Formats: sequence, C-alpha cells, structure tokens
Amino acid sequence: MERIAFVGLGTMGAAMAANLRRAGFEVTVWNRTPGRAGALLELGATEAATPAAAARAAGVVVSCVSDTPDVETVLFGADGVVEGLVAGGLVIDCSTISPAATAAFATRMRERGIGFVDAPMSGGSEGAKHATLTFFVGGEPADAERANPVLAAMGRTITHFGPAGSGQAVKAVNQVVIAGTYLGVAEGMILAMKAGLDPEAVVGALGGGVAKSWILENRSGKMIANDYPLGFRTSLHLKDLVIALELARSTGATLPVASLAAQLESGLVARGYGDEDMSNLARAIRSLSGMEG
Repeated sequence: MERIAFVGLGTMGAAMAANLRRAGFEVTVWNRTPGRAGALLELGATEAATPAAAARAAGVVVSCVSDTPDVETVLFGADGVVEGLVAGGLVIDCSTISPAATAAFATRMRERGIGFVDAPMSGGSEGAKHATLTFFVGGEPADAERANPVLAAMGRTITHFGPAGSGQAVKAVNQVVIAGTYLGVAEGMILAMKAGLDPEAVVGALGGGVAKSWILENRSGKMIANDYPLGFRTSLHLKDLVIALELARSTGATLPVASLAAQLESGLVARGYGDEDMSNLARAIRSLSGMEG
C-alpha cells in the first residue's frame, strides 16, 4: 500500500486525509497554517514541517489547496514537494485550478521523473467527510491507474477523461452547472416567499418533480433561513467560476448564467460574505427583491 503525503488540510483536505488513514494508508500531513492536524494525529497520521519533508516520507503526494499559485508554491517553491519526492513518485492534485497551468505542472513533474494526476472533486464537505466524493481525473493512463486506489479511499466515483488538465476542465463544467442550479433554487425560494407560499412545502413538492436536485434538497433550507454556514465558500466558488470563464473565452463558449453568478458572487465577497456557503446567492436575490440582505 502506498505511503501518502497529504498537503493542505482545509475543510475538504482534513476530511480526505482522515479517510485515507481509515483506509489503512500511512499518511504524513502538512498544512500552511499550524494546528489543523490534531484529529489526524489521533488517527495515527504523522505531521511534517514542510511539504518537502512530507514528500520524503511518501511515494504519493496528494495536494488540496486553494488556487493555482498555491499549488505552484507547495509543489515547486522553497521546501516544496519536488525537493522531497523522488523520481518514480506521483502527485495527485485535488485542488481546483487552471487547466492550462495543470498541464504545465505535469510537464515539469515529468521532467523530474514524477507522475502527475489532476483530480479535482465534487461533493462538498459532506462528500469529503463521508468518502463519497466524485473525482474528475486527468493524466497519463498509468498514473491515473496508480492514483485510483488512493482516490477510491476518499470518493465513490472516479472518471479518467484524458491528459493532464482534463480533470480541471471537467471541474470547470461542474462549477458552471452548479452555479446555474444554485441561482435557480435561490430565485425559486425568494419567489415562493414573496408570493406568500410556505417555502418548505414548496421544496417538498418540487422534490417530487423534475426540479429535484441535490442543491434543492440540501441547500434550500439555508436559503429559506437566510443563514449560510459552510458548505463551500462563496469566495472559492467565485475563483472556480473565473477559471471556467477563462476557459470559455479561450474556447469560444458563451456562458451568460455563469457570468451572472460570478457578478453576484463578486458583490457578496465585496460585502464581506465570501466565507459563507455559496447558497448565499439567495442573499443577493433577497436584496434585489427588497427583502433583508
């Protein structure tokens, strides 16, 4: 069984690393902000002082950080992963970042004899906790096959789409689709309340028809209550939409709904709501509809 280094213990990463330990992997962890590893240490993980030190103890490194510059820093910066991971190792990047940058990172790793797989995921904090994530995988077939048992300990659905960067492109599509769904559910909930309907009864009725969705089932309650605990940060989804819109521009796609969602999320972040769950798109629709913000 592979020895794993896990770099990045945020809301998703900490739960994912815990599932690797529960599956029997030896896990060494690192996080930029100290103090996040306590529960993992109780599960038998080891903590390292730098990404390089974590990588020295492993054959496979899993990274899960916020943005493209963060991935480049933890992989290639001072005391980065490449300073510790030897040739023959594998990097599995579960961050959501630029497809083009991902392809470039994979090339840099191959020059060092290190495999690289991009495996961004969907499923939210619930999926990370319960090991039910969906992974969108890009990379060389042999590297994707090697990554499969590691990903299987953290998720339920694993699909390999093609060369490095392919997983990130599919994640961009995912973020576009959920943007529209969140926005549609938010508008529906506000319309129901403005029309004097019982919104919870509306949700129950809609769930029996074609409007049924995970977001309707799991996030409409936050929208009705106007309370948005995490979840998935609005600021991070906005970052993902920017990546998707850049991909759209480069490919000639037009994404009006995603563009509107990005505009509304930008306003929410500017108003100080970036750390709330992205179901707070309902907060923006409330404000536009003359309800409390």
